[in-house]
Amino acid sequence: MRSLVAGIVLAALSAPAAEQGQLDSSLSLFTILAAYHAARAPEQPWRAADESLREAVVAEILSRKPSTLPALKNFFEQHRQRDPIEDLSQYISFALSVHGPPEFKYRFLLNQLPPDVFPLQGLEKLVAKFYKESGVEELWKKAQPRYEQVIERYHGPIARAVLEANAYVRSPTSGVLGRRFQIYVELLAPASQVHVRNYANDYFVVVTPAREPQIEEIRHAYLHYLVDPIVLRHAEEVNQKKPLMDFALGAPLLPEAYKKDFPLLVSKCLVKAIESRLAPRSQRQALVEQALREGYILTPYFAEALPAYEKQEQALRFYFPEMVKGIDLRRETQRLDKVEFARQPAQPARQSEPPAPKPAPSGPEQQVEEAEDLYAKRELGKARERFLAVLRQTDDRKLHSRCYYGLARIATLENDPDLAERLFQRVLELDPDPQIAAWTHVYLARLAEAAGETNQAREHYQAALQLEGATAAARAAAEKGLAALGARVPRRSPE
Repeated sequence: MRSLVAGIVLAALSAPAAEQGQLDSSLSLFTILAAYHAARAPEQPWRAADESLREAVVAEILSRKPSTLPALKNFFEQHRQRDPIEDLSQYISFALSVHGPPEFKYRFLLNQLPPDVFPLQGLEKLVAKFYKESGVEELWKKAQPRYEQVIERYHGPIARAVLEANAYVRSPTSGVLGRRFQIYVELLAPASQVHVRNYANDYFVVVTPAREPQIEEIRHAYLHYLVDPIVLRHAEEVNQKKPLMDFALGAPLLPEAYKKDFPLLVSKCLVKAIESRLAPRSQRQALVEQALREGYILTPYFAEALPAYEKQEQALRFYFPEMVKGIDLRRETQRLDKVEFARQPAQPARQSEPPAPKPAPSGPEQQVEEAEDLYAKRELGKARERFLAVLRQTDDRKLHSRCYYGLARIATLENDPDLAERLFQRVLELDPDPQIAAWTHVYLARLAEAAGETNQAREHYQAALQLEGATAAARAAAEKGLAALGARVPRRSPE
């Protein structure tokens, strides 16, 4: 029974990304990029995120001498874009617009193809033949351990971002009916890239490895996945405020698509306002003002209206009509009359003096960080040894709390809920930092919930919400847990 409980807890801890949108690699993306690199070898317009993988894939394909390579090379030359990233972008759009192998047929009618895909007609036949000749599926399967390593690194941050967005919008965890949100990791594209596409009811994000996972961009796309259908459902009411569009027409930085589609502009403004509410309080006003100067004209209104939404109990999809009714054309006109739209993108603020360097971590602290890295890589045995070594080396209570927190999470992953519960309780006894304390209460709540101890689970979720300094992600997880228990989630006053 306890192993079953632990399995339920594990599923709960890892569910958000899987429920809301798969985080995976794509054979279609891999195929088109493998063809791109092989056909253009030895020329290389940019380095792949995993250059050794690119070299191995190209060498293997060339050794098989697929007959399609000359035709593919000619096709890529004819459709070459001046900017290398724009050149790549059109083929990412192509890969997301076709059904998977072996045929690579378009998912849309020809007159419905995305603008950057329409000129690529004929490529689908070449790619289908290349797929059959090159053995690319076998190469993709061999590359999966490399993809899985990156996916594992992204999984936790993305799950927290999705949970945070769902909690704010109060979206059902089953997702948006009839819509799909899909994240693909691709190693054959350049590093530090984020490509977002919305085709009909499908929302795609293609990411490549970066030093820090590009979570804000992914959360932005996911918020659109949640918000766009809400705005479109009320397009008639939204369009009653369309006279304000005249102001957006004069914004040099606003993309043309938003100057032609008022509901689309409203959706973007609402997303940016939500992002400002999720940001640290010190950054909120600057984010709103920047969005306004770029032409997202209703961002200030929504930023002012969202605190009232936060205080009531309805989900955003039910409350949104009230927000639209509250748009006062006269008041917004007076606001927008005073705006001087930006002509150049905002530049990162320059510091007059470089910040003082952070002190190097102490020996035990460095070992805790190394243990956390090993935990993230799921090298649990090595991580446990490092955490235990620090417990023997120092009496620092803060470091002890971090070590017990790490050991508790390892116990959870190893299906030992009894040990995990004891270790999490030990964390709380050591006066941990608020961030660790909040997540510890969330973990304890989930353990209690899985064991059928509903009252105890509720107490831990509420304790997480009451902690000053808890992260937004921990608060969102606690709110979601309380809602799942049928408990009333206490509303916090806007910060």
